[in-house]
Amino acid sequence: MKNTMNNTFLLYTLLSAQILTASDICAQNIHSKKWKDIAYKQPIEWYASDEASAIADSVLKYQMPNGGWPKNQEWHVGADQAYMQKCREEGIGSTFDNNATTSEMKFLCRMYNSKKDKRYRTAFIHGLEYILKAQYANGGWPQFFPARKGRSVAYSSHITFNDGAMTNILKLLENISDGNTIYDKLNIPDTLKTKAHEAYKRGVQCILDCQYKQDGKLTVWCQQHDENTLLPAPARAYELKSLSGHGETVDILQFLMSIPNPSDSICRSIKSAVEWLKKSAIKDTVIEKYNDSEGRTDIRPVYKKGAPDIWARFYSIETGKPIFCDRDGIAKASIEEIGYERRNGYRWYGSSPQKIIDAYKDWLERNGYTDSEQQ
Repeated sequence: MKNTMNNTFLLYTLLSAQILTASDICAQNIHSKKWKDIAYKQPIEWYASDEASAIADSVLKYQMPNGGWPKNQEWHVGADQAYMQKCREEGIGSTFDNNATTSEMKFLCRMYNSKKDKRYRTAFIHGLEYILKAQYANGGWPQFFPARKGRSVAYSSHITFNDGAMTNILKLLENISDGNTIYDKLNIPDTLKTKAHEAYKRGVQCILDCQYKQDGKLTVWCQQHDENTLLPAPARAYELKSLSGHGETVDILQFLMSIPNPSDSICRSIKSAVEWLKKSAIKDTVIEKYNDSEGRTDIRPVYKKGAPDIWARFYSIETGKPIFCDRDGIAKASIEEIGYERRNGYRWYGSSPQKIIDAYKDWLERNGYTDSEQQ
């Protein structure tokens, strides 16, 4: 009997030694993850760890004086020191591009809830004040605030839907002003919550105001819009002012369709955009990879009857037809007309609008539309 008990105890000890907590597992894999996965997708207990505190020290250290953060920094791996120094010297670098600023704020919120360190709350509030200050009177937000200098990056002042810049901000403001449990623990002053709510409402209205009208009919959105006229605006040389097919339009529609009790203007916006997506789908086509005459992997559209619908990245604001562009800034009607580098260095086609179309019927039913209105 004694030997049995000893064996059982030994087995229990060995098994216990092999059991890892969620935090242990995260710690083992932390450096292989992207920053946004660290910022707000870890198990909640991980944010109480020493490892999380060390990362938080870096996030606090590199917050810009105006309250924002630079983009493309993997804080859990290490900041780009040369770029950070340039940002501090020029006073330009705070941005909403590529999840910057909003991801750091989400991280600090979780850190504060776990650690109750006042530094995290202070930095979060400073970030919120930065967001409110960066908003234009028309409700939009630029990619960078203050805007970057130079002709080649003039688009940084445009109202930016690209990479979820606007929608990331709006989701955060909505959670803050609506008393979401995670953010409510920060005890944000009521005056700031009110400002966040008003900024949110202006932002939603800006989205509606930016929706492009083609021949008097609402269509969709561009990557970015002029901060004064609200019209589609260009960005990099190969990103002409155009209508977004599988990019920003999908992100915006996902956001608008998540709004409870949507107004008539929001409903009209959604219905018009979905109708445009349905009409703009490219049918019976797949994007095929093949080896060209030089042995390089290339792509080309190929006819395939019954293939799932796909959409172009950009559509002409004049004709509504797909357009493609090289670094020379000249629009082409087909992907074969642009050079190898850009043809294979950009995602010119995608299928993401299908998930909007698939969710559309449920959205209509949730909002009380009849069968005839669903056609």
